[in-house]
Amino acid sequence: MAFSPCRTGLAKIKRYIIDTPAIPGGPPRPPMNKAKTVLKWSLIVLLILLVVSTLGIVAYTQIATAAPEAVAEEALLSTTEVLVESADWLVFRPAGSTPATGLIFYPGALVDPRAYAPFAQEIAAAGYLVVIPPMPLNLAVLNPNEGEKIMETFPEIEHWALGGHSLGGVMATQFVKNFPWAAEGLALWGAYPAGGDDVSCRILDAVSIYGTQDGLSTPEEILASQLLLPPDTIYVPIEGGNHAQFGWYGNQRGDLPAGITHLEQQAQTVAATIKMLERIEAGKSEDKQGKG
Repeated sequence: MAFSPCRTGLAKIKRYIIDTPAIPGGPPRPPMNKAKTVLKWSLIVLLILLVVSTLGIVAYTQIATAAPEAVAEEALLSTTEVLVESADWLVFRPAGSTPATGLIFYPGALVDPRAYAPFAQEIAAAGYLVVIPPMPLNLAVLNPNEGEKIMETFPEIEHWALGGHSLGGVMATQFVKNFPWAAEGLALWGAYPAGGDDVSCRILDAVSIYGTQDGLSTPEEILASQLLLPPDTIYVPIEGGNHAQFGWYGNQRGDLPAGITHLEQQAQTVAATIKMLERIEAGKSEDKQGKG
């Protein structure tokens, strides 16, 4: 092997860096292989902490997720009026007919999507397709654009509306903002838009349904967000309704006691949502566009 002054010079510099104290009079620098070992173990510890933290978050969301009540479990069964599928999403179809209008409904945070099955059953029985997508960690904020995939899967649907409860409603509004051409309707159940999701200028048939006893999405918060929704949004206050009764998953911390039965709140919620679906199917949202 030929002598290389460059190699020899680099070797001397390397040995000088390792053997020379970092500060005159101070301790010598640690050997390079020891520094690599410390770095390697530091990265391993950080990776372990990351994995443990991730598993902890997953475990928490699973434990904290509100499970569906028996009424909701029963509504997952097909009937003579409604066919129910539960593959990638919960799909409710009217039996014996092909709907032209569909509702994509985003569940509330840490609520099992099956908890909304009784509501979906009634809406589907009225002649509409209803699709409820499960969300990662039961948080719609982690997959707000799932509606796009659903729409592509059902090309026969001519009119789409987005809906959602609580955080699901927030994310449904965000979807409408990001995909203004995709949906003609918006149904908010105990929900209101986030400050950055202004859809007030969208051509949209929107309905905001809220309970007067809602302790989480309060009536004051709902009404304070009016400027973020279209000016002709229809507001439907349910007297005595609360937050948890927009689904079938039991009581919810921070909510107020309801002043009406669960079935009464469901009936009013479903009726207001169906009216919105009727309007977009009748083409009234297109009439708005023509006037705009």
